[in-house]
Amino acid sequence: MRWFAKIDLMVRLLVLAILLASFLPAAGNAREIAQWISNGAIFVLFFLNGLRLPRDEVLQGMRHWRFLIPVLIWCFGAMAFAGKGLAIVLVGSLPPLVALGFLYLGVMPSTVQSATAYSSLAGGKVSSSIVAAALTNIAGVFICAPMFAALAGSGAVEMGVDGLTKVFAILILPFAIGQLLQGRLSHWVRERKDLIAWMDRISIAIAVYVAFSGAVEQGLWTMIGISEWAILLAATWVMLAFAFIGAWTVGGQLRLDRGDRIAFLFAGAHKSVAMGAPLAAVLFPPQVAGMVLLPLLVYHLLQLVISAPLASRLARPLRPVPDAAACSEPTTTARDR
Repeated sequence: MRWFAKIDLMVRLLVLAILLASFLPAAGNAREIAQWISNGAIFVLFFLNGLRLPRDEVLQGMRHWRFLIPVLIWCFGAMAFAGKGLAIVLVGSLPPLVALGFLYLGVMPSTVQSATAYSSLAGGKVSSSIVAAALTNIAGVFICAPMFAALAGSGAVEMGVDGLTKVFAILILPFAIGQLLQGRLSHWVRERKDLIAWMDRISIAIAVYVAFSGAVEQGLWTMIGISEWAILLAATWVMLAFAFIGAWTVGGQLRLDRGDRIAFLFAGAHKSVAMGAPLAAVLFPPQVAGMVLLPLLVYHLLQLVISAPLASRLARPLRPVPDAAACSEPTTTARDR
């Protein structure tokens, strides 16, 4: 079990939540209780996010519009339409809700912790990474749900008054309260980083457990066979290739310096299950949420697999380019002297 202990804690909790939902799904009255617990945990999660995201850093970083605007366009534009394209292509090959999950994956914001951590490891600008991830998450609270509803069509998700009320009450309201109380409670959060980190992870794991419990009851594991899993994994690798290669290329086309380009790469390519799992639990009934969430969970796990060696490769110092003039000079030998 030593190899399991070396895996990222969030990944381990996600795997355990999926296994628990597969063998002991919340059903009947237990599902309603689990849903209430999940909603409460999500409320706390977004309240803590509001407390932690420092307004001063965000406002300072927002001045770097040459970096931030392209990140937002890439994250919520290019990635969203790439997900929409895959969802259309895969409709006949995967269960419709799982195929729709690629669109859901595409409209998600960047991760905060992992994008920043890998950007730092690769030698990128940590300040740019933090602000980009924070800004996409702030924007995501307000635009992910309506964007998904608009691109998916009215038949996929109902964003009526009830849906908007749930999004506001469970996501936006606690985040706003956290921002308002930041001056009074930010020190409390800083002094209890380990506790807050555990609360974050457990909240996300609970949301994943509730979502997958409903999906398992609907026959998730019988609906997706070996061939469907192969298609799902292949499509996820296509999305990952588009995300990482595209983000790196766009950063080069914008002529960002190397630090900003690395920050753009990870902020633009990573997708957040910390936003996706709670939002799915709010938007969809449990039997739908687990299906839609599946591509995002697979993508999240694989992005971590890619990011570690990629960050190590980018951290290596670049080889200096030989001076052409120096190379053209004749070499002086002992015989010449």
